[in-house]
Amino acid sequence: MGVVNVTPDSFYPGSRFPDESAAVERALTMVEAGADIIDIGGESTRPGAEELSESQELDRVIPVVERVRRDTEVMLSVDTRKAAVAKRALEAGADVINDVSALSADERMASVVAEFRAGVVLMHMKGRPKTMQEQPRYEDVVAEVRAHLQDQVGLAERAGIRSESILVDPGIGFGKSLEHNLILLNRIPELRSLRKPILVGTSRKSFLGRILSRPPEQRLFATASSIACAVLRGAHLVRVHDVAEMRDVLLVADAVKNENAQSGESR
Repeated sequence: MGVVNVTPDSFYPGSRFPDESAAVERALTMVEAGADIIDIGGESTRPGAEELSESQELDRVIPVVERVRRDTEVMLSVDTRKAAVAKRALEAGADVINDVSALSADERMASVVAEFRAGVVLMHMKGRPKTMQEQPRYEDVVAEVRAHLQDQVGLAERAGIRSESILVDPGIGFGKSLEHNLILLNRIPELRSLRKPILVGTSRKSFLGRILSRPPEQRLFATASSIACAVLRGAHLVRVHDVAEMRDVLLVADAVKNENAQSGESR
């Protein structure tokens, strides 16, 4: 899943494409690089971010979805917590709604996704982006994340969202400390009880910076390491800024995981 932020303020400057044409070009470049899904977002959910109005988010996202949809058949996801934005995006050709609130920010979201028979990503977030990193606490981060996601999966299914169209995301960096993030990555297998594909997003995030003391621009190899770990621990899908590079990482990690390397070397 390649990230296209139609924003001026996302945490990683290299992912900011507030200009419509630049965002479309970035999306199509990611498709050429091997992205299976393009995730388009118009509202930053970085720690401390302010919320956008519905009209602002619509103005940013919908023109990009429409243009990308015209130029490619790749699966399109829209990163939003607002049902009205989700509805317009699905009408414009999006296939998936990536909701960082796991349907809790807008009570209408579940019915919109169900109406369009769309896919949905349910992500765990403790609090809201503006306050989520203010000393997050858990008794058992994996158990609490798993329980919340289980509840939201149930909500989604009761609303009529198809069971096979639901993915779950433990929400790395969303209301978690460095330790919480590392625990979640290491214990991904414990999320298999949800019986849903697991999406993980670690790309260039601040927990990597805390390990290395480097800014987002210098976290490419750290991202690669975290992505490989996630896949080897059981993640089915990863959300990244650097599609070409991370595709190579995924191919190798998958080959190791499945003991199915297709190189010409003898085994």
